[in-house]
Amino acid sequence: MTTVVPTSEEDPVLSVVRFTAEMSWADAGAETAEPEVNRLCVEAQKCMIEGRWLDLVSLMLASADIIFSKASEKDLECVFTIMCNLVKKPESLDQVHEMAELISAKIIQQPNDKPALRLKILFNLYNLLENPYSRFCVYLKSLNLATAGKVIEHILPSFKKMDNFLKEWNLGVKDQRELFLAISNILKENKGSTKDSFMFLTKYLETFSSEDASNMNEAKEEAARAIVDFVRSPDMFKCDLLDMPAIAQLEKDAQYGPVYQLLKIFLTQRLDAYLDFEAANSALLKTYGLVHIDCISKMRLMSLVDLGLNESSQIPYSVIKQALQIDDIEVESWVVKAITAKLLDCKIDQMNQVVIVSRCTERVFGVHQWQELRTKLVTWRGNIAGVISTVQANKITEDSTQAMQGLAIR
Repeated sequence: MTTVVPTSEEDPVLSVVRFTAEMSWADAGAETAEPEVNRLCVEAQKCMIEGRWLDLVSLMLASADIIFSKASEKDLECVFTIMCNLVKKPESLDQVHEMAELISAKIIQQPNDKPALRLKILFNLYNLLENPYSRFCVYLKSLNLATAGKVIEHILPSFKKMDNFLKEWNLGVKDQRELFLAISNILKENKGSTKDSFMFLTKYLETFSSEDASNMNEAKEEAARAIVDFVRSPDMFKCDLLDMPAIAQLEKDAQYGPVYQLLKIFLTQRLDAYLDFEAANSALLKTYGLVHIDCISKMRLMSLVDLGLNESSQIPYSVIKQALQIDDIEVESWVVKAITAKLLDCKIDQMNQVVIVSRCTERVFGVHQWQELRTKLVTWRGNIAGVISTVQANKITEDSTQAMQGLAIR
């Protein structure tokens, strides 16, 4: 297989054009192929002289499908490295953007053919671009390619840098939605990434405001998915979904209203409310793949948290038994489960049959919780001010006493 080796005798771009043209016309015979190869080289040279870089890229991409099927990966990488470097030529950012769109669109057309190499080419193109929005567009196409080509392992590390990317790209709401939803869908299919998928899905839903009613409908399905993901997760016990307009719109929705009701039960009520809901909506739970036994387990922990927040700091075993609908011998094991899940900080008083709670995790943290926190901080500040005043007063008294003792000695 011929390898592209740029030399001083011919521009690297023309070498690539000649290489790809020869490969494209290889089966046509020398008499037919040679004139066509020369024609393409002349046309490419003309584009370079006239500064028509977009036309040059179009010309080079015309044979991309054949090159991908016939060339070695080493040759392919060389060809597209030279082609991608053309984005450094134009002064117009609009033209650069068009070139990047053209190249990336071609790269992702056949995602199942050498997907890892195609992704590598897109990353190379991304790094050559200076315009933040052009970079974002190429990155978005890389997400689509990684998903369709089943090579998401190559794109996953970039998600850890997303906060930095967002600062650089400075995206509008529409682009943010497309990005967050794409990432959430990728992570959903990746084992062990449930929480990260939920986080990006939440970011997507947060882009919808109450003033954005015209576009709110498009978020209904994803809003319901977020609720189901939260309910299904065995280790997520708090979220801010109830405060989101995209979630709130489901409350009176004919299709998704019961799903919203289920979320409200998990975040604000106890096990008895869930059992009543399940009795009336067992088919709904099965539709969304929710397992009744798993929901009961999670609601028992949620109910225990609610007891810690709303009862006195000392919760009798009998109250826990009744709220969780368990036997006497199970009370302590469920308290231990809550401690292990970091939902409670408490002590178990077996002698007096009570659980002494020192801290509980809030299931939701909305306006009411912020107000409570403010009240506590104000109280603490007052207490600290009182302690400081007392210490200062005692210090003054002590200093005065020592001064009087010094006079008496003289």
